[in-house]
Amino acid sequence: MITEFKMILETSHKNKDISLLINDVVGRPFSFIKTIKMKGSISKRMIIEDSSPNLKAYLNRAFDPTLANIELRPLGILIRIIKGLSNFTWVIPYYQLDIYKSNSNHIYSQGRFIRFRLDKNFKENKHFFDKLFILKEKYKAKYGFLKFK
Repeated sequence: MITEFKMILETSHKNKDISLLINDVVGRPFSFIKTIKMKGSISKRMIIEDSSPNLKAYLNRAFDPTLANIELRPLGILIRIIKGLSNFTWVIPYYQLDIYKSNSNHIYSQGRFIRFRLDKNFKENKHFFDKLFILKEKYKAKYGFLKFK
């Protein structure tokens, strides 16, 4: 088992080893039937407004917006970042995922963060983020995380 997992993978081209690694960490994609029942498992594209310094290398220059979408998996999420012609995937297991909502959503994990722009596309993803919160809570309940008093 991987104890300290911090990974952003270059996924512009299909690679069987990378797919197996992703499936080991966050689980296989949901089945077609499960995806229909969930009413989708991939968010619409959102614009990344800000990120931590250790993610800047994966973003476009200042004047080009960087797009990303989020894919739900049984044990975590994948944030797919589109930088020019290259694609990068940030693999985040649920136990490392923190989401803070203020004027926009911030996703924190592994000493990094991404903040999405609060615009029309972001607002269209409200239902998707609700599903994400539910799956994260189900994961916490399933694995019986301790509650401190």
